[in-house]
Amino acid sequence: MTERAANAIRTDQPHRNAALGTEPIRTIGREELKAKLDRGERFKLIMALNRWAFEAKHIPGSVHFDTPEELYAAVRPDDEVVVYCSHVDCLSGVALYRDLVRRGYRNVRRYSGGLLDWEDAGLPLKGDFAAVER
Repeated sequence: MTERAANAIRTDQPHRNAALGTEPIRTIGREELKAKLDRGERFKLIMALNRWAFEAKHIPGSVHFDTPEELYAAVRPDDEVVVYCSHVDCLSGVALYRDLVRRGYRNVRRYSGGLLDWEDAGLPLKGDFAAVER
C-alpha cells in the first residue's frame, strides 16, 4: 500500500509534514467526544489555538491556556486530556499532544477533526463568532 493510500484510510492522522514525529497519535472521534460531553464525564478538553481563536469559537466545555506554565499548573499527568485545534493538519494540536506525551502525561488523545469537523456536523459552539449556539 502506498503512503498516500494509507493516509487516505487513516484520516485521523496529520500529514507527515505536520505530524512532528513518527509515533501515531492517539485520537478520539467526534461521536465519542460528543458522548463524553453529553454524559458530563470529567476530562480536560483543551483548545490548542490562541486566545483570539478560542474567544471567536470553541467547543462547549473546552478550556484554553495562554501559556504553557498555566496549562501545566492546571493539568496533572494522570488527568484524562483531549486536545484539539482547527483541523487534522493543525500544528497547534499536534504540538500540544506531543509535548504532553513527552512530559509523561499518560491519558492524552487528540480530536483530529477539530473545530471544523465539529461545526460541519452542526454541533454546538460557544464564542463571539459562533454562528448558532444550539
